[in-house]
Amino acid sequence: MTEMIKKYFGFDQTGATYKNEIIGGVTTFLTMAYIFIVNPLILQAAGMPLGPSMVATVLTAFFGTLIMGIYARRPFAIAPYMGENAFIAYTVVQVLGYSWQTALGAIFIGGVIFVIISLAGLRKWLASAIPDSLKIGFAVGIGLFLTFIGMNDAGIVVLGTAAAPVHVGDFTSGSVILGMICFLLVAILLYYRVPAALMIGILIVSVLAMIFNITDVPDAIISTPPSLGPIFLQLDIAGALTWGFLSVILTIFIIDFVDTTGTLLGISLKADLLDENGELPEIEKPMLCDSLSTVVASLLGTSTPGVYLESAAGIEAGARTGFASVITAFLFLLTLFFAPLLTAVPPCAYGPALMIVGLLMLSPIRKLKFDDLSEIVPAFVVIVLMSFTYNLGIGLTGGLVTYPLMKVFAGKYREVRGGMWVLFALSALFYIFYPY
Repeated sequence: MTEMIKKYFGFDQTGATYKNEIIGGVTTFLTMAYIFIVNPLILQAAGMPLGPSMVATVLTAFFGTLIMGIYARRPFAIAPYMGENAFIAYTVVQVLGYSWQTALGAIFIGGVIFVIISLAGLRKWLASAIPDSLKIGFAVGIGLFLTFIGMNDAGIVVLGTAAAPVHVGDFTSGSVILGMICFLLVAILLYYRVPAALMIGILIVSVLAMIFNITDVPDAIISTPPSLGPIFLQLDIAGALTWGFLSVILTIFIIDFVDTTGTLLGISLKADLLDENGELPEIEKPMLCDSLSTVVASLLGTSTPGVYLESAAGIEAGARTGFASVITAFLFLLTLFFAPLLTAVPPCAYGPALMIVGLLMLSPIRKLKFDDLSEIVPAFVVIVLMSFTYNLGIGLTGGLVTYPLMKVFAGKYREVRGGMWVLFALSALFYIFYPY
């Protein structure tokens, strides 16, 4: 049996061992466990109940990571994306006024489209057309967006006036003080490369918040998982199939498409899985896993999932095959029984965690070609529109429209690939049908 497992997952070809795969799988779990706290708390802003949302998050991560391990046989973990959850909660529901049920309908439609184009090979073609400068802009823009949300949740910044839209929070407040302590604590832990730094920071500050009566103490730590009933199969597909909602579907489609593609290539490079052409062999398999996970997520009642950059931590610890993903998946499943603890986390603990995630997403900016305006301007458009319009979709599609135009007027139109023109057309439709 042991030899069969080794042969199936390709231990010999990758130099994998059971010890390294298990350590890698556990490490990925520890670095990603914060998502089971943060994702439900963000979606709560959309009106989704916290307990059921936590269950949907866990089950989505379990399903996606398990099929990634067994089918694609890669050491990558899947869970609901940071960024996509913020788009649903803060843009689709709070700004545009749609229901979370309709948003889930859009995620389902996007997932089905993903499955079709993944099987047809179109997703790989479109992925290869997106330039590095836009991918960098997407990462940095989402990072700053999450940072602002985290600062707001922690009370470090609050709503201001018409003359000054944001204002500094009350630094004498206990929750704000704890939020700043959480940020510094996680930063220090990360500096010393402590595994699960985010999770440790969140838990320590949550306990301190309970001690100082800033948040309620949970009745229990371990319990039966909450019912999934309030959000299971509650998606409104018919409501999403309207012209006015086209911009939302397009945004969900593009964000997930770009995030997954960039993350897959980035962590595959880290794991030395790319071929001599810089491509991931059989990339369609992990892409199909991502697509199927998106469909399942919408049915369970949570936001768009995808491959997590934190998988690189497991790879750094030794993971090389899908066996590590199987380990990670079953560890995800165990968190279902810790719902009381997870749902007791206060904003002063998870807000700073979002700030740290945003910080970590800024690093690619150093790779931008600042001496080439045809590259830097589209990236700049993405970053500032995402950050200052409080709408990820506006920034993302703004960059996809600006890039080809800049290249044409710079006389570099040959640098624009065919797939990029398809994305340009889709993004132009976004602005035509956007519900201003």
